[in-house]
Amino acid sequence: MPTEFEPHLILPPSGKLMGLDLGTKTIGVAISDGMRYSATPLETIKRSKFTADAERLAALATQHQIVGIVLGLPLNMDGSEGPRAQSTRAFARNLATKLDLPLAFWDERLSTSAVERTLLEADASRARRAEVVDKLAASYILQGALERIRRGDRE
Repeated sequence: MPTEFEPHLILPPSGKLMGLDLGTKTIGVAISDGMRYSATPLETIKRSKFTADAERLAALATQHQIVGIVLGLPLNMDGSEGPRAQSTRAFARNLATKLDLPLAFWDERLSTSAVERTLLEADASRARRAEVVDKLAASYILQGALERIRRGDRE
């Protein structure tokens, strides 16, 4: 039985994927290329009501011919699930009723801090970091899943 951290068993074998980093105020969005080699940051959606957020994600999915979605699951450092992970699961359940696309979760522990560290090393201003961190975190999450998908094909 596939687990949520085995996206190669949940998602279609080919086609573009969308990665999401769900925050309380924003949703970072990234997409993969069709060959699934790389994830590219796309945009940051300022969260409003769920319906409006879902409609924007649906529009992006259609526009970019997305075949599946990878959502970052914010686990605690010990691997347990807290309120943020439960909120992400609830968002995914609701999104699944609006989009006819398979959804997979990816462990996003430390993704935002890794991106922020990279931006600090690049000497990005505080304003610039705030502007791009969510979509870069989505890209980081999706890239991790893409690498697992490639390894999964060989296992």
